[in-house]
Amino acid sequence: MKPLLNAAFLYLLVGVSSGLFYREFTKLNDFPEGQFSQLGLAHTHLLTLGFIVLLIALALEKVFTISRSRKLFAWFFWLYNAGVILTSGMLIWHGSLTVLGLESNKMISGIAGLGHMLVTAGMIVFFVALRRAVTAAAANAATEPVLR
Repeated sequence: MKPLLNAAFLYLLVGVSSGLFYREFTKLNDFPEGQFSQLGLAHTHLLTLGFIVLLIALALEKVFTISRSRKLFAWFFWLYNAGVILTSGMLIWHGSLTVLGLESNKMISGIAGLGHMLVTAGMIVFFVALRRAVTAAAANAATEPVLR
């Protein structure tokens, strides 16, 4: 549970900081207000996929002890976090290039796509681990004697 809590807190700090960076970087470079840049998306990706999703995973871990399946849980944790970090990093890189008026390339989109694939794979592994934990909890509840 502690890795989930620590990662969620770290994503909170980085997500809020990325919003501050977005606001100040666009002002500093006289980027037109309201013009789209992927830089602003990093803020929401980090807070939603990092902070909120990991808090939900923490709550599910508390209820169902998903980490009982250690290998699956480790795969989820590392795949998912690598995906969030890679995706957010590419959003910041691409958005910064846009604000600076520089050309982007397909490599950035490709790496961001890889990040999204890792997030998806992590979510699938998490769901498999969650399904096992819920099934085990239901089986344990069915075998426990009922007190009357």
